[in-house]
Formats: sequence, C-alpha cells, structure tokens
Amino acid sequence: MSKVLVILGELSDRDIDWMLANGTRTQILPGTTLITEGKPLDALYIVLEGTLSVAVSSLGDKEIGKIIAGEVLGEMSFVDGRLPSATVTAIEECLILSIPRWLLTEKLEQDVLFSLRFYRAITKFLSSRLRGTVQRFGDDSDGLIYQDPDDEGAIPENVENPDLAASRFQWLLERLKGS
Repeated sequence: MSKVLVILGELSDRDIDWMLANGTRTQILPGTTLITEGKPLDALYIVLEGTLSVAVSSLGDKEIGKIIAGEVLGEMSFVDGRLPSATVTAIEECLILSIPRWLLTEKLEQDVLFSLRFYRAITKFLSSRLRGTVQRFGDDSDGLIYQDPDDEGAIPENVENPDLAASRFQWLLERLKGS
C-alpha cells in the first residue's frame, strides 16, 4: 500500500478530487490482463481492491511479484515514456481507478503545484523501491521476486502525514464504492 499512501500524503484534497472526477472506476475479473509487457499504456492505475500478478517474458513469463490494494501501476512508463517492462494480470476480482494518460499529462502541464506534488510522490516511492531492491540482493532470498516490504500494510517511513494519507485512501475507497 506504500505507493498510494505516498501519493495521498503529498497531494491535496483538491488534487484527489480531480483524480476521482477524471478517473474511471473499473472492476477487473480474474485472468484479465491490465498491462501487457511491451505495449503502450493509456492510463495510470491505482489498485483499490484485489491482487494482481506481475510476470516478465525474459524469465519465461515467471511471476516475479504480486500487486495488492493501494499500489499504483504504470507510473514508470508514465515518467520515462518507455513501454511497460512486465505484464500485470488480475489473480482475483479487482477494483481499479484508471486515470487517462492524456488527461493526467494535461493536468500536470496546467497545474504547476499539482505537478510538483505528483512528481515528488513518484520520486519518493521509486526511491523506496530501489532501496528495497538493493537490500533484497543482499539477502539470501530470491533477488528477482518483487515484494515491497511496505506491501504488508505498514505505512512506510517516507510518507508525510501518514494518518492523513491512510484516511484519504479510506475516503477514496468509500467515494468510489458509493458511485
């Protein structure tokens, strides 16, 4: 849940309102591929409920990790403009908030303060992911398996205003489930 908490801890209530107003709530059935490795993305995704599997073709489509509620998908491709490096498929029914890439790009270009907060949040959780990856290579475990240590529900240290971020995520879920 670390990614969404980092984002919600950085963004304002007005920013979150914009995401809700411009995003689309979608139920994804088990077995549905949300992101295909090497194919362009047209949205940034926030996983609100459910679990998805991450697989990489260079490893024989081996599952390298799981994505759970509270994670953000597509942020790397959004930032660097490159194609996705993994395929993400729903393991169980999932609730996803999709924010169209073109709308988010437009918002970032027009709203400097939103852009500052958004990119700061992405920088923080990509930094956290890199630190976790480096640490895992030092462990005896399989270094290829992605499992963010923050995925188990603990609020990561780099979240500013963790209580506010957690309450915003609950508020986001309640608003989306009610619509």
